[in-house]
Amino acid sequence: MSNAFENQSVIVTGGTRGLGKASVMAFLEAGARVFATYRGNEEAAAALRDEAAGHAGRLSTHRFDVADYGAVESFWDELDELAPDGIQVLINNSGVRRDSVLAMMSAADWASVIETNLTGSFHMSKFAVKNMVSRRYGRIVFVTSPAGRFGFEGQGNYSASKAGQVGLARSLSKEVARRGITVNCVSPGFIETDLLADLPEARVSEYKKSVPMRRFGTPQEVAHATLFLASRESSYVTGATLEVSGGF
Repeated sequence: MSNAFENQSVIVTGGTRGLGKASVMAFLEAGARVFATYRGNEEAAAALRDEAAGHAGRLSTHRFDVADYGAVESFWDELDELAPDGIQVLINNSGVRRDSVLAMMSAADWASVIETNLTGSFHMSKFAVKNMVSRRYGRIVFVTSPAGRFGFEGQGNYSASKAGQVGLARSLSKEVARRGITVNCVSPGFIETDLLADLPEARVSEYKKSVPMRRFGTPQEVAHATLFLASRESSYVTGATLEVSGGF
């Protein structure tokens, strides 16, 4: 999709590592101006800036917590100057895991996952719609998970947040369809990122056996699907969830 996003401004939340970083690099390679947000890992943000150094200054990184409504509002206020022609694409990618069986899960771990994954998506999408609606064009993509459909042991909070994202996306897609804004989800299965790095080896082996392709996916494979849903060519796709799961 070379130059498919030229003259477009794209936001990728959680954009300095894993799936977010892969999407940031893919959008840059497709000609976009990209705003990558992150919560606190300065080392990862610096590494992304170094990797993207060849893209003629089209990347900027912004540190704030998507779960903080005030911080999100301040970021969008800043964009009025940084992107005077508006934001064309929002990728809601920020996500955390705090795994535990429900009976042992702390209230803090429940709240942390819901607030980042689901409430953060609400915050960002609310301001994105306000930015896009007057221009009658926009693409919003939620990065969700098969956990929202299947539920995984020890991930009640994560599964609930991901199912919530799908419901939010479907409702929002109906609200904004007549304004030229599409809202979709990309649902990565088991992907080789930091979110899986702490899993026991036995569980990794078990998960791979459950995937018909018998392997985990790569962040780049997810990024390609994300770019399609964010493209002008996906204009008649809205309220959908695109599975990138190796057949899981």
